[in-house]
Amino acid sequence: MRLRDETERVLRAWNAHETARGGSPIIDFDCRPEGGEPEPASDRLAVHRRLAELRADAAGPVAARLDADLAYLGALLGERPPLGDYVRRTQGCGTAGWPEEYVAERGDRARAALSALGIGWGPDANAELRELEGPLDVRDAPDAIRQAAAELEPAVREATGSTAEYTLTIETAEVDAYWAYWLDGAGHDVRLRLNLPNVAFTESGARQFALHEVLGHGLQSASLTERASAEDVPWVRLLSVHAPHQVMLEGLAQAWPLFLLPGDRVLTARVRLGHYVQLVLAQVHRAINAGTPAAECAAHLRAAVPWMTDKAIAGALADRGANPEHRSYMWAYPAGMDWFAALAEAGGETSREVLRAAYRAPLTPSDLAALWPDGPVIGGPGAPSALPR
Repeated sequence: MRLRDETERVLRAWNAHETARGGSPIIDFDCRPEGGEPEPASDRLAVHRRLAELRADAAGPVAARLDADLAYLGALLGERPPLGDYVRRTQGCGTAGWPEEYVAERGDRARAALSALGIGWGPDANAELRELEGPLDVRDAPDAIRQAAAELEPAVREATGSTAEYTLTIETAEVDAYWAYWLDGAGHDVRLRLNLPNVAFTESGARQFALHEVLGHGLQSASLTERASAEDVPWVRLLSVHAPHQVMLEGLAQAWPLFLLPGDRVLTARVRLGHYVQLVLAQVHRAINAGTPAAECAAHLRAAVPWMTDKAIAGALADRGANPEHRSYMWAYPAGMDWFAALAEAGGETSREVLRAAYRAPLTPSDLAALWPDGPVIGGPGAPSALPR
């Protein structure tokens, strides 16, 4: 495993370089933390050369990870490959997208879920759903999330077979970014950050936070740590949002309520709505990268998601078109959500097998497809155009 270990050493040095200059971290969760601070790399080009040297001798999971690192680092250095090539190398799946009829079908399911709660489709739909979810004072959110995690943890452990322990820290932040909450950490130490400007807390949202971040990303990362400590695993033990395990991480985290709480009509409506919105965002993700004018993409989002503000639309387009990290990472949400929602709906032994495998290794889209050969195409089966005509 010398090549894997050297890859991890280079990634730690690259991460130290980026954080020292105020950039985004390269490592989001360290499943094999080491003592002491690594020496920062001198510059990005030196990192690129060393990663390319390692790639020449790599195979299997390490090769796939190095492909992702080289593609992302190349983008940071100014490369701008076509979206399909870039996402294939980073997230490990295609960007063919979903047919208009399928997106409309998922939209109809979201409308039906809202209608069952007495909520109509329109600019007030999201606000009305939040009111039904039970508004929660921001000061009460950490305790509500911890309580929800404690209540739901036995069910997640039973579904995944995880025995890993973890320590949770909840912090607040005020960052001008798309995210409302973010989880990172190392080993068995998990940190959840709540971005106050972007969060409207609700009682139902606390359960969703607990499943997505604490019992999804947190317990899952701690479970990978536990295995990496007990075995000499073949995969790189550093999780990063630009790497091909991210489709699994974000897909399952978003879909957990469909597996565990299908009878919770309010939370299920939120997840159904989120699935539809992600598919619409995937449409503009493809469109803005295909050269469609931003105004046309914005008009499509306003029509398809009538409660979406101009500020949110502007951020969504900039993230998916101009930001090297998010141009890759944002595709993991629709690609992963669509596949895991279909898995939850299919149920059966395959579903149980995937959930257990997901807490033992950072599965790639190829790994997921091997576990469920009859499942949907990750990244979509194809659409004739990025935006419906």
